[in-house]
Amino acid sequence: MLNRREIVLLCLAFLISLPAVTTRLYASDEIEHFAWLRSLAFDRDVSFENEYQYFYDAGVARGEGFHETFLELTNETGRRINYAPIGAAVMWAPFYAAGHVWALVTGAPADGFSKPYIAAIAYGSAFYGFAAVLMCVAIARRVFGAQNGTLGASLAAWIGTPLVFYAYVAPGFGHAASAFCVSLFVWIWLRARDRWSTADAIALGLAGGLMSLVREQDVLLVIGPGIDFLLHASRAMREPGGARRTITSATAGVVSFVAGVTPQLMAYQALNGHIGQTSTAANKMSWSSPHGLQVLFSPAHGLFAWTPLALLALAGLVLIAIRNDVGRRFVLGNDARRRFALLALLMVAAQAYTSGVVESWTVAGSFGQRRFIALTPLLVIGLAGLLTAMRSTAARRMTIAAIGLCIWWNLGLMVQFGMHRMDRKTLTLAENARVTFIELPLEAPGIVWRYLTDRQSFYRQPRQ
Repeated sequence: MLNRREIVLLCLAFLISLPAVTTRLYASDEIEHFAWLRSLAFDRDVSFENEYQYFYDAGVARGEGFHETFLELTNETGRRINYAPIGAAVMWAPFYAAGHVWALVTGAPADGFSKPYIAAIAYGSAFYGFAAVLMCVAIARRVFGAQNGTLGASLAAWIGTPLVFYAYVAPGFGHAASAFCVSLFVWIWLRARDRWSTADAIALGLAGGLMSLVREQDVLLVIGPGIDFLLHASRAMREPGGARRTITSATAGVVSFVAGVTPQLMAYQALNGHIGQTSTAANKMSWSSPHGLQVLFSPAHGLFAWTPLALLALAGLVLIAIRNDVGRRFVLGNDARRRFALLALLMVAAQAYTSGVVESWTVAGSFGQRRFIALTPLLVIGLAGLLTAMRSTAARRMTIAAIGLCIWWNLGLMVQFGMHRMDRKTLTLAENARVTFIELPLEAPGIVWRYLTDRQSFYRQPRQ
């Protein structure tokens, strides 16, 4: 875990970063997440027409197709469609309640829409992004110990991936909360695998349910702990009393997981009249995952083009899986680390599969391959593993320099995206690289000052 000095410094860094949080909603996905929270808190129903109409009338939701999709079409029960799961609303609820108190104290409209409410969930997303980083440090140190680049790897993942964008620039999405929930799930898994007790299984099941509540596709991440438990069970069943303990733990884990996802099942039943997404969502999916490789390797839309830090992290996971570091001191034993790395790679493949299922695999118009943000803790382990594997000073320095370039690439794309200086629907690598590494270093101070003092000037620029 982190020591007291590290916790204090990180908390100060987070507090200093709060002025960078954008306290507004912008995209239809953000409005869908928010609609769950506002409708349940104020209207006590799952009818979202008034929420959609509010943002449409306010000029917030004027993107192509918004009115047709959310104010004209209906689902099986005749209600307005909502494709978003309920989990982000659940995670934001404490902050939203604080926003209500803020509205009452300041005299702002206590209607669930006014500035205090929107700001509260925006700061909530920033908090969950920061909390995910803290969890990632704890995860990496449980694998490697405290002196193997774990803090640096976590900070690199914070600012070198789209996590920082969806925690600060577009916090109305649920991705920061997703990163936190998956980090919590992985941390509990690492603790549970020592004994696989009933209590551990219950905690892991609840965490898995919460993770799936925030982002349904993340349910496939249970494949890692699931296989790990089965491998443990194959040995434990041969021990005296092992069969009873194993069955009890497995049952407790499954029941806890079902309990964790039950709120989403109830929400589906209330909204769509059945347990599951509206039928219009199913029409957008192909379960053969025809885009499973493109979502990783496409030079215009792929994860590795938008976020090359992920490629370094996966290289680190591969090194952990194939190397034999018996002579090095780690918290997690060599065989356990290798198995964990293999299962982590399988979890990455599961995310690529689910992202490649949907027709909108390019997530064009969004910043980066945001559906992979849930992999943040696994990327941190990979980066820490890569740094650990570099035993010579020269190799370690080269690795750190490569990580630094990946971070600057991510920040450079964020600036270009936010200032409409790029095609926001696709990467043009040569042009994006020229702007990122040649133009932006000279312009960076002025852009940062403008972002902190005149952020509205960015919003007034026309959408591309």
